[in-house]
Formats: sequence, C-alpha cells, structure tokens
Amino acid sequence: MSPDNQMELAVPRALSKLPEIARNLYWAWNQDAQFLFIYMDKQLWEEVNHNPIRFLALVPRSTLNAALRDDRFMELYKAATTRYEKYLNATNTWFNKTYPDFKQTPIAYFSPEFGLHESLPIYAGGLGILSGDHTKEASDIGLPFVGVGFIYQQGYFRQKISEDGWQIEYWDNLEHALQPISPALDPQGNEVEVEVGLPGRNVYAKVWRLQVGRVPLYLMDTNLPHNNPEDRELTHRLYSSNLDVRIAQEIVLGIGGVRALRKLGINPGVWHMNEGHSSFMILERMAEWVEQGLSYEQAQIRVKDTTVFTTHTPVPAGNEAFPDWLIDRYFPQYWTRIGLTREQFINLARMDQPWGPTFSMPTFALAFSKYANGVSELHGKVSREMWQHLYPDKAVNDVPIGSVTNGVHTDSYLARRYQALFDKYLGKDWRDKLDDPDTWKGLLDVPDEEYWEVHRHLKRKLQAFMRDRGRKLWVTTQTHPVQIIAGGALLDHNALTIGFARRFATYKRAGLIMRDFDRLLALLRDSQRPLQIIFAGKAHPADEPGKRLIQQAYQAVKRAETAGRLVFLEDYDQNVARHLVQGCDVWLNTPRRPHEASGTSGQKAALNGVLNLSILDGWWPEGYNGHNGWSIGTEEQLADQEAQDSRDAESLFSILENEVVPTFYKRDNNNVPHDWIRMMKESMMTLLPAFSTRRMLKDYTNQLYIPAMRNSKK
Repeated sequence: MSPDNQMELAVPRALSKLPEIARNLYWAWNQDAQFLFIYMDKQLWEEVNHNPIRFLALVPRSTLNAALRDDRFMELYKAATTRYEKYLNATNTWFNKTYPDFKQTPIAYFSPEFGLHESLPIYAGGLGILSGDHTKEASDIGLPFVGVGFIYQQGYFRQKISEDGWQIEYWDNLEHALQPISPALDPQGNEVEVEVGLPGRNVYAKVWRLQVGRVPLYLMDTNLPHNNPEDRELTHRLYSSNLDVRIAQEIVLGIGGVRALRKLGINPGVWHMNEGHSSFMILERMAEWVEQGLSYEQAQIRVKDTTVFTTHTPVPAGNEAFPDWLIDRYFPQYWTRIGLTREQFINLARMDQPWGPTFSMPTFALAFSKYANGVSELHGKVSREMWQHLYPDKAVNDVPIGSVTNGVHTDSYLARRYQALFDKYLGKDWRDKLDDPDTWKGLLDVPDEEYWEVHRHLKRKLQAFMRDRGRKLWVTTQTHPVQIIAGGALLDHNALTIGFARRFATYKRAGLIMRDFDRLLALLRDSQRPLQIIFAGKAHPADEPGKRLIQQAYQAVKRAETAGRLVFLEDYDQNVARHLVQGCDVWLNTPRRPHEASGTSGQKAALNGVLNLSILDGWWPEGYNGHNGWSIGTEEQLADQEAQDSRDAESLFSILENEVVPTFYKRDNNNVPHDWIRMMKESMMTLLPAFSTRRMLKDYTNQLYIPAMRNSKK
C-alpha cells in the first residue's frame, strides 16, 4: 500500500489511465468509462459492487493482458480516456462562458452526506442523493465548487428483513484504501488536519480529498489514534440518535469544515448550507471577522451577504433543534468569541417546544443567510408560512425564502438503452442541451415499436436483477423460500409493474394502496390484466412507526393470495433504485400533502419513461400537466387525516381501475400500447428538461450564487 493510503493498482503501461479513472468519480456517471471494467469481467464488476478500485485490485493479470490484445477493447479504451481528458481540461463550460468574471470565486457546499454511488455508502437518503447530484452537475457545468462533508467508517446501515418482516440493521466497515480518496494537502504539500474544541477536550479530524469530475470534495475523518475512543467514533455512522454525538458531529462539520478550507488555502465567495446540519459554520466565520476588528453587526452583514441556506423539511417538528442545556455544555467558548452573551446567543435560534426551549438549527441558519430557498414551489410557500414568525414585519409572501425545485442528474440515472436511442434520434449533442425543451421534441419521431422495445428490455433487466438477488440469498443464507418469492422471484415482466421505493416514514403512507386489500387483490389476481407492485426502502433505526410500516407491507407481501405479485426488495440503495426507476411502468408516491418537500425518485423514473402516479405534493404540482401521468386526489386537504386517507385511497384505486390498467393493456395487433407510449413520450418531453440538475444548478447560480459572489467581491 502506498504512503498516502491508496491501494497500489498495477496495470500494464498501455492501460495506465485505468487507475486514474478509477480514482475519479467521473466514471460513476459516464458509462463509456464504466464499460471498460464491465467489458473485461462483468461478473467481477458485480461482485465488487461496481467499485473500480476493488476491481483493479482483484482482476487477474491475465485478464488485463487479454484486454491489451483485444482490438475492440483498446478502441473503447482510447475513446473513453480521450473523452475523460477532454472533460477534465475543458475551459468552455457553461459557467466560464456565462460568468467569466467569477470563475475564481469558489462556492463551498456543506452537507452531512453525499450520495454519489452505491460503492461509497456515505449517504442515508434523499438529502445525500441530492448533494451527490448537485456535485456532479457542478462538475458538468464548470462551477468553481468544493464540497465539505464526512467520510464515514461505517456510513448508513445495511438492511435485512426478518421472516416476520422486521427490519434488522447491520453495518459494513468502509476500507479507505479501496475508495477513491487521498489525503488532502495544503498549498505547501502537507496533509491537512483540523482541531475543534469540545467540552474538556479537543477533537482532531483528518481531511480526505475525493475527486468528482472537476470538483473536489473534502471529507473529514475523526478516526485518529490521538482522539479519545468516543471521538474516534464521531464519523463512524450517519445521524446518531445520541444528542451528544449528533451535536459534536455538527460542530466538526460546520466549524471544522471552515477551518479545513482555510488550511487548504480555499477562500470561498459563497457558503452554501445544505439543510441546517452545518449551521455552526456561521460561528467560525463570524469569529474570524470579529477577531479582525469588526463589530458583531458588521460581521453579521459580511457573513449573511455570502451565505445560502437550503431547507428540506416542511414541518416544524422535523427541523433539527438542540435543548438549551446541550448548547450550554458545548458553546460557551464560541459565543464569547463573537462577542455575545449566553442569552443573546440562545435567542438567535430560540424555538419553544412542548418539552422546553431549544436551539433551532434552521432558525440559526436563516438569521445569517441572505439567500434561502425551499426545494419546490410548494415547499417554498410552506416554508414562508412556517418561518414567517421570524420576520414579524413582513407579510407571508415577502418572507425572504424562495424556491429552487430539485432536479436529478440525468447521466446518473438514464438507462444506457435510452441514451443510445437519444443519440440516434436527438443528435449526439443532446447532453449539451438537457434543459432546453426543444431538444426533446425529437422523441415524437421515435417509432413506438422501437421505444417500447427499449422499455421492455429494461423490465426484463429488472426481473433478472431480482431473480439474481433471490438466487444469492438462497445460496448464501438460511432464507425461507417464501422470502425468496417476496423478493420478486415470481414477477412477470409482461405485467403492469408499479414501483414504490423511498424512506419508510409515516407521512409517506406506504400502506395507502393496501387500505382496501380486497380491491387490491382483484387487481393483482386479474388473469388478463394483472398488476404487480414492488416496495423498497428503509426506516431510520430509531423510527419504530416506520419499521412497523415495513413489517405491515412485508407481511402483506408474503400472503399466498397475492400470488407473488407483491414484492419487497430489501437493502434499498442506489443500485436497487437505478433498476427500479428504469424497469417499472408506474412510479407511485402517496405522501400526506404538504409534507413532501420535493422528492426526486419520481423524477428519476420520469427520465426513463416511467409514468408518475402521485399525490400533488413536492415537485409533482409543477410537473403534472394532465397528459404525462396521473394525480391522486386534489390539492385540497381535510383536517381529519383518516378521512383524507380514505378519500386519497378511493382516488388511487379509481385511477388504477379506470385509467392506468386499461391504458397499459390496450394493445394493437403487434402488442404495442400506443396510448401508453404517447404518455411516456409526453412525460419525458415535459419532465426531463424541467427537472434536471442542469436546470437546477443554473437556477442556483443565477438566483443565489452570483448575487452572493457579487457581495463577496465588494
């Protein structure tokens, strides 16, 4: 192993670019780079969970030598490496062309999780997936962007479902040497380590660098021998339920993250907090200005003018807050550094809860952010109403919280078959015009038969994926045969397939479609027009109601009368998600409006022609046009939740019985559903450009980053 903790990857000189590509997450969304590894040994690629460093560490030398003698492989290798180098060295990016005066003004993006790929499990769910997509698109359009987060030793939990349907959590250790990270270096070439004060001690964090295309992520790690045992575990897992661990993590993220950037010689012009977890960064930046001689008020203006805050939580109870006694324990040295008394500091973020006063992280973030946004138009409206009390002199509509609707990173989720179809009918440059609606009008020229064959291939691929997972469970564990069936062994790729995959939280109402089970059974067991449903998702380890939802769903899945047409895929991750959003026919979303801030799984499904069947919540009110999917219920919400659930369930079943099922099974003599394909094309044409991260990042740049950069230049 090399001194910088990187695995030595010995390859023939003629293939010397392979280790370089393996150590840059560029490969995670560029399929020509991925295909180099798949071409050499597809089985090994699957066994290493699509990790190219582990692949190169294990692949036999004979396989590499055979690749050297394979003219087809060498042709692919040359094309992929040429494209990789061209990408990294490009100077004509969208940002450089649009804002050339700001290309040396870094944007620092803080997030507790980054969902970049299943082989790097340092994410828990939607927040992390968004952070990962945000980072990839920042690379694609050339933003001067750096990310700050954690490299977790164990990350988020793996999931096993017991025979009775209970979620069992377990953790894998992340081997740093087999990840594309290297020690971060300061301008003098020294490894960077930061120090942060905690009660009665200091904690130290090593900083690692992870390259994502053109963008560096700086990830902190407290698992160091000179930390005490408890502090070494601060970066073991995401989202501890222990408040002392949680607040210490967020001090390291916010305060330690600022110090890391300073040591690295990076002077951001924009500081972006993705959710409130990194809000303590404000303290360090305020202290820097005060220690340079500014007053508290002057420092607040400087910090506020260059800070962006994105909130993701549309209910007050879901926003993170710490009890005052915990703040008293951890922050005396910090509030004195910025010239405040204890009471003044507490009042910056005070939120009274039924159990007592708390320090609200979003409240603190809003107090020091000139630029704030929700993640959909509806969420922006809900956020303005929710936080209006912080702006008593303003009407609700004037509360300074806007919205930038989430999008998804197209190349990360769009099936390779669709990419080839687009190359054929939209021109080779369609990726350069992702967010231009005119780009997608060419889909009307694609013959329905050709379009449908791509979709059928993806459904077969999903079925094969589930069957292979079932076979591995059968061989390697003592799994009961019924659990193999519950994992999708009996699914039919010709049947109408609905996907429901997301975090299992009560407001997402996973059980809504099982509310009238007899009616559901009639749909599942229709011999001529069968329906099948695939569930997947995790509940937070401390969320007992969420776990019970999984158990209820799983027990329904195991019932013999469902004929194997209800499925639960355990251990939901980005790989499972990719197969589902590409291989289902319909994507179901049933949150209790307006609790879904945005949601992006339906956007990923829409990329692949999968039609959304959703409550009008999150992003869907902006996307639904009456012809590109279906809406469940209306925007009106009843005060009685039981009555609301009954009404929404009735709407859901009515749409399934009278619209979804008949349209899917209406076929011509060649078994092609032209009406369904028309809706698929309409969905892609309207949703793909509007809900891509290309549009999203341009909105962030135009509306938030550039104004903050201009303030910074003052």
